[in-house]
Amino acid sequence: MRSRLLVLSCALSVLLMFSACSKQQDAAKDTAQQAQNAAGNATDAAQQAVDNTKNAASRTGEAVKEAMTPTPTVVPAGTTLTVRLGETISAKTATAGQAFHGTLARTISVDGQEVIPSGSSVEGEVTEAQSQGKLKGAGILAVRLTSVEIHGRGYNISTSSVAQQVKGKGKRSLVAGGGGAALGAIIGGLAGGGKGAAIGALAGGGAGTAGGAYTGNKELVFPAETALSFKLKESITLR
Repeated sequence: MRSRLLVLSCALSVLLMFSACSKQQDAAKDTAQQAQNAAGNATDAAQQAVDNTKNAASRTGEAVKEAMTPTPTVVPAGTTLTVRLGETISAKTATAGQAFHGTLARTISVDGQEVIPSGSSVEGEVTEAQSQGKLKGAGILAVRLTSVEIHGRGYNISTSSVAQQVKGKGKRSLVAGGGGAALGAIIGGLAGGGKGAAIGALAGGGAGTAGGAYTGNKELVFPAETALSFKLKESITLR
C-alpha cells in the first residue's frame, strides 16, 4: 500500500515538474516573441524617422532653391524703345528684310530698376522700301526692331514699325499705314546734331508713316544717328 502511495506521489511530482517546465517554456516563447515584435517596431520607427528626415531635407532644399531663384524681370508690352541708328537707311538702296544696327538711346526701367541700359545693341530690319518714282512718284521706307542685347544676352523682340511715306509729286505727309494703325508721334526736333529727325514710335496693327520732309531730304531716308522710337508688341522676360 505504501509502495503505491509512493509511486503515485512520485508520478504526481513528475507531472507537476513537467507542467511547470511547459509553462516556463511558453512564457519564454512569449517573451521572445514580444522582444522580436518590439525590435521590429523599433526598426520600423527608425526607418520612418529616416524617411521623415529625408523628406524634410528635400522640402528644405526645394524651399532654399526657390528662395535663391530670382524672380524674372518682365519688360511689358507697350514699352517704348528709343534707338539711335548706326547707319543710314535709304529707300533707294534698301530692300525688304535688310538688317540694320543701332544702340538704345534711353535706359529702360521697370519698377524703378534699370533693366536695359542705354547703349545696348539692337538689330532691326527693313519691312518696306520703295524709292520715289517706282510707283507713280510714291515711295515708302519702313523699319522695325527684331532683337536687343542685354548684358551680353540676346533677346528676340517684336515691335511696331516706323515709316516715312511720300505720295505722288513729292507730297510728304504723316499718314496711317497697315490698315487702321495709329499715327506715330514726332518725339523731338533734330537728332544727332541735325543729321536727322527723331521720329516717334508707331503703334497699332501695322506701320504708321512719317513724311520724309522731317529729314530735309527729297529721298526717303533715315540718316545715321537718327533717333527712332518703337513700341514693344510683346513683353520681354529677362533671364
